[in-house]
Amino acid sequence: MKNFFRKVAFGISPNEEVPSDPLNWALNQVDEIPDFSWKGKIYSEKELRKHYRDWVYGDRKVLRKKYKDNKTLYKTHKDILRHKTGQKFWESLEISIRHNEGINSNHPVLAKLWMFWGNFFAISEKDFLANYSTGAYQREIIRPNLNQSFEKMVYDVTTSWAMIHHLDNSESAGPKSVTAGEEWRRRKKEPATINENHGRELLELHTVSPKAGYTQEDVIQLAYIMTGWQHRWSKQNLETGNVWFNSEYHQRGKKTVLGKEYKRGKKALAAVIKDLVNHPNCRDFVAERLCRYLITDEPTKDMKQPIIDAFKKSDGHLPEIHKAAIKVAFDYNDKFKKFQTPENWFIQVAKLGDLEWPPSPETMDSFELGVKPTKKQRSPERLLRNIGQHPYRAKQPNGWSDHSDDWISPELLIRRLVYAKLSHSFSKMQNNNEMYYQNIVEKNFDNPDKIMKYLNQKSRIVEKQTLLFNHPEFLRS
Repeated sequence: MKNFFRKVAFGISPNEEVPSDPLNWALNQVDEIPDFSWKGKIYSEKELRKHYRDWVYGDRKVLRKKYKDNKTLYKTHKDILRHKTGQKFWESLEISIRHNEGINSNHPVLAKLWMFWGNFFAISEKDFLANYSTGAYQREIIRPNLNQSFEKMVYDVTTSWAMIHHLDNSESAGPKSVTAGEEWRRRKKEPATINENHGRELLELHTVSPKAGYTQEDVIQLAYIMTGWQHRWSKQNLETGNVWFNSEYHQRGKKTVLGKEYKRGKKALAAVIKDLVNHPNCRDFVAERLCRYLITDEPTKDMKQPIIDAFKKSDGHLPEIHKAAIKVAFDYNDKFKKFQTPENWFIQVAKLGDLEWPPSPETMDSFELGVKPTKKQRSPERLLRNIGQHPYRAKQPNGWSDHSDDWISPELLIRRLVYAKLSHSFSKMQNNNEMYYQNIVEKNFDNPDKIMKYLNQKSRIVEKQTLLFNHPEFLRS
């Protein structure tokens, strides 16, 4: 069952003892949310939002206008603003905090589940959100909800600043709302209209999935319910205020979603979310995604059923859902192996290879606003981008793919070879010996003799490391 430690977490490091009871080791990690193991400075979403404002609107409102006829001066002053607002630093800090949980915390299983839900409720690359807000959103909205109900998770995600901004809900106004009068038409020069993005993703990606058979009219009606949920803004502090419910933008009258009627007002959103997360298709969708993440691309009905049952019995309590998923992963451990996504793969490389990764809190805390970040301070963001999976820059709202075929390509495999070899350059010196690799293999693989025979084809340590981290047994868990 040694493979199980890599399936539900990131493996056993050379400095750890192999747990005698793998299943209970995993189950005991999901009930409580511990403090971050990161010992450096962690910035709040509100703090980062201010820098976001200064970057986006300093550039748009000032620099582009001021230097529209001089590209050289524009670039110079844009770089000054970039460093003043930390535009090239915050993502790397967030990745460092994230990877530290997988590598150095006592709750690597929880860290892996945190990464799953961050991708489940993904924010795709848009408008510099990745630079400033996406990491904080996953820290402050996703992670604290890992021991709450799925319903609360969905509500908090739906009403978060990052998701409302990402899906343009502040721009949605009911055609029958208070604000849809003469003043709106004078200012916008067009009738008030809804933006369907948020409502559509709430149905399609975050709850019932298309299998529920909802219609375009259901999307429109849900978008009506969501009108009024926006972040405050002004010309002076554009898109930096907190989320609020603006009743003047809210569509008047009753709405009907999936056959159920909802009254107008702020409470309607909570009511419709409650019904969506208790829909049978939502339970099936969540079970499907968890099984695809942990076990196999093609989950069976029998595989999903324990998770569905736990969801229903616990009213969507996430620790119970997680425990059911872990037990299923344990039961099917020897029957299925899942090809690793690039980020999961590299975290395992760092943990099993005992790399000096991520950059230390001291390194990251030495960053100063106004100064260009060092190569080491920027290395997390650059590394994830280069291996092909930046966690905060998904290309689509449905997040990064959890299908193996999407990660098996000559280009992506070559990148893993390159970074497996490069990883040796920041391995700790005491690990440069054959006994070290024997230790790794014995702790994390059920067939250590076979793998060591393969590694021993090479005499140089760097070659052994490259072979190990690209061995078929390592690429799959």
